[in-house]
Amino acid sequence: MSSRNRNVDMCSGPLFSRILIFALPIMAMYILQLMFNTADMVVVGRFSGSKALAAVGATGSLINLIITLFMGLSVGTTVVVAQDCGADRPDDVSRSVHTSIAVSIIGGLIVMILGIVLCKPLLNMMGTPEDIIDLSVLYMKIYFISAPATMVYNFAAAILRAAGDSRRPMYYLIITGTIHVIFNLFFVIVLHMGVAGVASATVISEYLSVLLIMMCLSRCDGGIRFIPRKLHIDGHKLKDIVRIGLPAGMQGLLFSVSNVLIQSAVNSFGSIMVAASAASGNVENYIGTTMNAYYNAAIAFTGQNMGAKKYDRIDTIAKVCTVLVFATWILLGGATVLFGKPLLGIFTSDSEVINLGMLRLKVMMIAFFTCGIMNVYPGLTRAMGYSISPMISTLVGACLMRIVWLSTVFTWYPTEVVLFTCYPVTWALAGLGQVGIFFYARRKIRKLTVPEAVI
Repeated sequence: MSSRNRNVDMCSGPLFSRILIFALPIMAMYILQLMFNTADMVVVGRFSGSKALAAVGATGSLINLIITLFMGLSVGTTVVVAQDCGADRPDDVSRSVHTSIAVSIIGGLIVMILGIVLCKPLLNMMGTPEDIIDLSVLYMKIYFISAPATMVYNFAAAILRAAGDSRRPMYYLIITGTIHVIFNLFFVIVLHMGVAGVASATVISEYLSVLLIMMCLSRCDGGIRFIPRKLHIDGHKLKDIVRIGLPAGMQGLLFSVSNVLIQSAVNSFGSIMVAASAASGNVENYIGTTMNAYYNAAIAFTGQNMGAKKYDRIDTIAKVCTVLVFATWILLGGATVLFGKPLLGIFTSDSEVINLGMLRLKVMMIAFFTCGIMNVYPGLTRAMGYSISPMISTLVGACLMRIVWLSTVFTWYPTEVVLFTCYPVTWALAGLGQVGIFFYARRKIRKLTVPEAVI
């Protein structure tokens, strides 16, 4: 199959079907990535006990905090490469590709070092229960060995998506996801390695993933082809990538900080609550990552149409993505509430953990569509070249309001329900702000002759 047949035409033809066709492989890819984490949780929960489950679960928000800033730069890669592709500038595409890969290698090494060095003091700051902290530290130190591979893979996948190819990253994760599960079972059940085993399986699978996707890029046609001797940082392209990606990374970082604060509050209820929240969070993530596929589609489609100066298609892209978010919430959110107990039972047989996890699921699913809206609209806005305003909206509507909620409402009524209600309330506030910013950016873009703006 040629690259032309693999790539979705984003600048002409019907949008609903093409966005859905483009988004489906991304959903599958994210679900496979979640299966990596789910396999960790299921195997340790079933074969190493609830303390091991809690130890792995307690690391999630902290891992995201450390890697999110650099991962946000991959958003800049998607936007810049998509705009270059839409404008049919192959030389610019090539410079963007090689700059992005160089940045991902450097960023991955930085993240690995930070993760290994800072994991224990940060886990202590979060109030991680004493009975699981040593296991959590062990898991994180091994896990962060995979950071360079994770970073390069995500940047390379962003390049392929920007060019219209969302399938091949999915194919590679099918292969590596299967290998990940096999090594998980072998290390934990046969070698009795516990949390060290699941972390080691992650490292192996991540490096295999990056090997496959870099081989793919090196064999591609046109500007997105990766040629090792061309690997360097182009100052102009780096500026464009950072201009879009850094605010996205900062938004993710600030969001992760707020999640770390919530995790600290969860930790105050003890290791049983930590395990329940971790199991519930894994179930919720499957819906969240499905909606996140629409975010990636919004960035790629809007970016290419911006490059092609087809601004009128952006409104339709926004409408299609909004409809898909609501449909996902109704179908998957409803199914999650109905089948929550058996889903949580995959992670643990502890009835107390399942009941507490079910409590969190019911609270979260009430208005989960607001999470999708909060994610999709910043993608639309960033792809139009406006990246700082979405960051500010998330900072105020989600991060700041979560701190306010924890220091006031939760302090007055320190219950599990009040704690978890923080999520839908802040999603809704941030989502309203993001929609407003999108409409502002859309009006500005219509007045532009050259689509280049930042606020």
